[in-house]
Amino acid sequence: MADLQIVDFQPSYADAFLRLNLEWLEKYFWVEEIDHIVLSDPQAEIIDHGGYILFAKLGDDIIGTAALKHQGDGTFELTKMAVTATQQGAGVGRALMIASIEQFESVGGKKLYLETNSSLSTAIGLYQSAGFIHAVAPAVSEYARADTYMIYPKGSKSLKSKRNPHSKRSRTAKPHKCAE
Repeated sequence: MADLQIVDFQPSYADAFLRLNLEWLEKYFWVEEIDHIVLSDPQAEIIDHGGYILFAKLGDDIIGTAALKHQGDGTFELTKMAVTATQQGAGVGRALMIASIEQFESVGGKKLYLETNSSLSTAIGLYQSAGFIHAVAPAVSEYARADTYMIYPKGSKSLKSKRNPHSKRSRTAKPHKCAE
């Protein structure tokens, strides 16, 4: 996928963020109240709280997304990761995963975790290949569907050999250090 670009959030991409996430949520689960809140205003719910939203762009089409939701004290949740069905299996999810981890590291993040469902074995395999490991959740998830908790050990080397040489990372915003 030689023309794949990973780009930062722009307000004009909010509809794509909603569309891509509804596509997978409605296919595998249901849209929970927390999903409605986050998806209806990603600027207020993620960006304005020190988080990041990345998009996979192929030509003029937004085909995937992933978000880093800042939970405070340098802790980020990798969330709302979605790739349109027609592009799954083409390395888009891996490119988003790598860019998300690189973003987390570039801002000095202290802890990166995700919550998922054990039925999503392909996604879990991707997370594990990027270095995420299973852990005990420190609290009950705000997502009813989440029954699996994973963390990314800082300094994990699993990513370095997994880079897609064809994807490009476009920067439209400068990273900033997390508040201590």
